[in-house]
Amino acid sequence: MFSRLTAGLRALFHRDRRNADIQREVDSFFQASLDDKLRRGMSRDAALRAARAEIGSAESVRHKVWSAGWESTADSLLQDFRFALRQFRKNPGFSLTAILILTLGIAASIAIFSFVDAALIRPLPYQDPSRLVVLFESIPLGPRFHLSYLDYLDWKRQNTVFSSLDVYSTYGFLLQTPTGTENVEGARVSAGFFRTLGVAPILGRDFRPGDDQVNALRPVLLSYSAWQRRYGGRSDVLGQTVVLDGDPSMIVGVLPPSFHFAPAEPADFWATDRADGGCEKNRGCHNLFGIARLKPGVTFASAFADIKTIANNLARQFPDSNRDQKAFMLPLTDVIVGDIRPILLVLLTGAALLLLIAAVNVASLLLVRAEQRRREMAVRGALGASRPRLIRQFITEGFVLSVASGILGLALATAVMQLFLRLIPKDILATMPYLRGIGLNLHVLAFATLVSLGAGILFSLLPALRVSLSDLRESLTEGGRSVSGTLWRRFGSNLVVLELATAVVLLTGAGLLGKSFYRLLHVDTGLEPGHLALVQVAATGPAYDKNEQLVALERRLKSTLSTLPGVQSVALTSKLPLGDGDITTGFDIVGAPADTVHREVAFRSVSASYFPTLEARILHGRWFTENDDASHPPVVIINEQMAREYFAGQNPVGKQIETQGVKHMEIIAVINDVQEGQLDAAPRGAMYFSDLQFPSGFFAILLRTSQNETALLGPAAAAIHSVDRGLAVSEPATMTERIHDSPSAALHRASAWIVGGFAALALLLSVVGLYGVIAYSVSRRTREIGVRMALGAQRSAVYQLILREAARLAVLGIAAGLVCALAATTLLRSQLFHVQTWDVTTLVGVAMVLGSAALLASFLPARRAASVNPTEALHAE
Repeated sequence: MFSRLTAGLRALFHRDRRNADIQREVDSFFQASLDDKLRRGMSRDAALRAARAEIGSAESVRHKVWSAGWESTADSLLQDFRFALRQFRKNPGFSLTAILILTLGIAASIAIFSFVDAALIRPLPYQDPSRLVVLFESIPLGPRFHLSYLDYLDWKRQNTVFSSLDVYSTYGFLLQTPTGTENVEGARVSAGFFRTLGVAPILGRDFRPGDDQVNALRPVLLSYSAWQRRYGGRSDVLGQTVVLDGDPSMIVGVLPPSFHFAPAEPADFWATDRADGGCEKNRGCHNLFGIARLKPGVTFASAFADIKTIANNLARQFPDSNRDQKAFMLPLTDVIVGDIRPILLVLLTGAALLLLIAAVNVASLLLVRAEQRRREMAVRGALGASRPRLIRQFITEGFVLSVASGILGLALATAVMQLFLRLIPKDILATMPYLRGIGLNLHVLAFATLVSLGAGILFSLLPALRVSLSDLRESLTEGGRSVSGTLWRRFGSNLVVLELATAVVLLTGAGLLGKSFYRLLHVDTGLEPGHLALVQVAATGPAYDKNEQLVALERRLKSTLSTLPGVQSVALTSKLPLGDGDITTGFDIVGAPADTVHREVAFRSVSASYFPTLEARILHGRWFTENDDASHPPVVIINEQMAREYFAGQNPVGKQIETQGVKHMEIIAVINDVQEGQLDAAPRGAMYFSDLQFPSGFFAILLRTSQNETALLGPAAAAIHSVDRGLAVSEPATMTERIHDSPSAALHRASAWIVGGFAALALLLSVVGLYGVIAYSVSRRTREIGVRMALGAQRSAVYQLILREAARLAVLGIAAGLVCALAATTLLRSQLFHVQTWDVTTLVGVAMVLGSAALLASFLPARRAASVNPTEALHAE
């Protein structure tokens, strides 16, 4: 059969040659028949007539030959295709409108699906990723905090549910280069980390057992991108020495290009973690995350129960450091995509609704067009066309429309993908490595094909089902006018109600997300972000091994930076606000009765000018001064949240606390809550130490300026290097940028923009659909309107007649949409900030916007109806 079909198609695409062959065969047979009859004694005229009668015309012979095999089917399909193209060319308005509407719907759905595919469908680049889990320690501040190194060793030794358990941390490195010290992205892992993931290097070797020991030369693995970018992809990179954090390290391997580990990204250098710091010897110091592989047959629940039991035992065994500390565990997939999964699902739902509106609009256009062609179909049926033949014509036209829209939708989706990626700040995009390969892969192409085929089937069957040969006489005599009008006013109206309801759902979602984003950006952060520049600095090596050296460096930096034009104040902090809210410590209140409560708050080392530079407010007590140095008793400032939690009904100023082995730290002030975590995080208790008493080699510098803070970033970096070229300077930014590009703000902004774009398209398409229904209704009721006006009806009555019909549809659609929106927006609850899903102002605003748009869309047909000349209308009918 395949060979016959192939031969038929070959003949189809060489039609002229095939016809010439048939003609030669006919001529040859005709000549042979003529010669035979002449030999029998017939006259030439009689022989010619007899031969022609026997063979027939050449055209009839060609028709019989073509219809005898696959050529007939192929030729018929080609004719249908050509006829469909002619039909679309004859109706450019319909064709362009239908293709444009469907292209927009397909492009949006493909673009969103590409993100869903990259984040949720495509498997993670690990061996059996469903068996991988991430381990945290849960503290009163939240469930997903770091492990301590000593706890990790106990968990590794005592568990019975993991085939392997390793750790990683997300701190980068200071890389020594010929031009100075550079802050590079990296991660520190235990020696078995990549074996736990099931990942092997494509060049060189993996870490070996014992590579994380203190006395071994630290090995380093390069990410594939770092290998290409920094070393040109050379194989002789193996064995080269790099200096990380002042220690020589050797490059031993290169990771695969497909490898990524989002919890630690971006990371160019992967080095073994060394247990050679003070933190690794202190069970109360937390700086690691765990990654483990479940043993075969072990369920997530049983593993979670086992590790919780171990954590509870450690809490009883080490009450000073582990009180109220519990274990927390999540599947690795949830850690990687858990935060964006609900957003992607909401966006995919929005894209599906938009595609639904587009399909409904195009289907309605095709139905109207099919009704207008009833007379044409009836004539073709009366001339001998079978019902399957007519239905096949509609199928061909539907698939031509869907295929053209699908191809254009793919092209547009590629541009939309890049637009969506640009909505995500680069530093946040770097933490989503699974989006690197986003594009037209096999999954996306299969989805696009499925959507196009579905649209083709819908657009083929709906018009075909409305064509019946049983009413040919009615169609021939009346052209199907009354049937068309009745059908469209009934079916088309229902479609418009569905479109309006869908638009209400999307507009409500966009309104809630937009309002949430606005409130997020205007939340009280406890500081004044305007005219505030910041830069990260790292000071390591023998020159800064001692606290006195760090204090001297900080003073030199503040003195140098304060001379820059426009600088009003300079401040330092060990960790910037509006970050992850990490780095916490437990504490005890001196003189308080012993209890079993574990107190945990964030802590920072800050300079005396820190709070005045932020323009924070002091509620009680005094600021730090330059006298609060190592030669004086330790002092601490706490925030209002910490005072509320642990000093309720008391004045904390003057009381003493103990933490990290430091005794009798006096509380000298209570300040307003400066947002330490993300914008949408709840206020957290925090304490602030004087950096002159507790200096840090890794700190941030903040500069309050009277001028443009962006213009200050370059001179600030140059001034820092003028103090010491060996200082690593990174992440220059403004506080306003830090707020607007924060992960929470970026996610809210991207979802608001994308859903808002869908909502705008849905509004446009639904209004176009309403306009089409009312305009078509007016065109079918021209005679009725003419008679009314001839009998004395005023223009205002005609306006009311048309607008009443439009208002009924709009009210039904908006009411149904509001009900659906109340249910659908519950999916957005976790993405909203200080906004309820039933926000009245948003619902009323959406109803007013859509109602106004519907009124405008129906006013134009109503105006045309009121302008009908009764005489011309009656003559036209």
